[in-house]
Amino acid sequence: MMIPRNIYTEEHQLFIESVRDFYEKEIVPHHDQWEKEGMISREAWKKAGEMGFLCINMPEEYGGSDVDFRYSAILIEEQAKSGCSGPGFSLHSDIVAPYILHQGTELQKHKYLPKMATGEIIAALGMTEPGAGSDLKNIRTTAIKEGDHYIVNGSKTFITNGYMSDLVLVAVKTDSQNSDKAKGISLLLMDTNAEGFSKNKPFKKVGMKAQDTCELFFDNVKVPASNLIGEEGMGFIYMMQELPRERLIVAVTGIATAEAALQHTIRYVNEREAFGKPVSKFQNTRFKIAEMASEIQMGRLLVDRCIELLAEGKLDAETGAMAKYICTEIQCKVVDECVQLHGGYGYMWEYWIARAYADSRVQKIYAGTNEIMKEIIARKLLDNKD
Repeated sequence: MMIPRNIYTEEHQLFIESVRDFYEKEIVPHHDQWEKEGMISREAWKKAGEMGFLCINMPEEYGGSDVDFRYSAILIEEQAKSGCSGPGFSLHSDIVAPYILHQGTELQKHKYLPKMATGEIIAALGMTEPGAGSDLKNIRTTAIKEGDHYIVNGSKTFITNGYMSDLVLVAVKTDSQNSDKAKGISLLLMDTNAEGFSKNKPFKKVGMKAQDTCELFFDNVKVPASNLIGEEGMGFIYMMQELPRERLIVAVTGIATAEAALQHTIRYVNEREAFGKPVSKFQNTRFKIAEMASEIQMGRLLVDRCIELLAEGKLDAETGAMAKYICTEIQCKVVDECVQLHGGYGYMWEYWIARAYADSRVQKIYAGTNEIMKEIIARKLLDNKD
């Protein structure tokens, strides 16, 4: 971009090179095969762990490197630029792990986080249900306390890392009679080898074909009460506290994908000829490139400021929602324009831009739809009584 980025130091730049090298050597060559299989390999998870790329923000005593979110942002950006959507490393490291770190007991932290950092344990997040997507208050999975255990019944769907998961952080109703639906929600850590816990095969999706997204089912699963995260009935509040981070992760992916799409397209239009001259010489092409670069620059400035705010512990829900909304809109618009500039080749799966087109659309749906993001922003602006 034309405005230099200033959020990364020389140390960060060295880290960028190592992450980029990892994706080029360990992920990109295998991704086509993983797309056919519907999931990546456990070996890839363990190699990421060996490199210190999993749970990197966690304190050293729990297996992490105790660095700030900027390192996570680099991992997310480089994965997006690689075009490899299969690895669910970020959900595991930047969404599930913080719940355990911030609300878990010392026993839970020492039991799960070090093995998550090595890739020995693959973690997933179980929130979405067939009848409750963005409306988290209306989840129906129940957890009934019986002695020193909870008995869990219900299901979850569209679960990233679901099929390969060893551990799932599940949102459940522990008090379904509470008139305030939010106060009836709790979070449980569930081992996927528990009796009554089952998984469906990975979905066949429009994009993200190497990501093992699936359904999870709970049939009288017995979960130790010691696996409760934080306090009973506080699950909804915990989710609201962590969602700005999750939405920024989506925004980081979005703007990095848009940047990579533009660079792939600039190379293509400079090389491709039509009517005796490079496609880059046509005014329409030049105007489209200028428009996309300008919009990406705006999104990049927003995202980089949000990365700084999150690293400082100051990113609020509304700003996170803004970043998720605007950057995924830019991503989808840019990728679509780039497909058009590639012509027929943009529709061929072997081209980076075609895979980006398929992978990008869901960005406006998960982590809360963009319509929900607008409502969060509007609520702050219009309904704030302060």
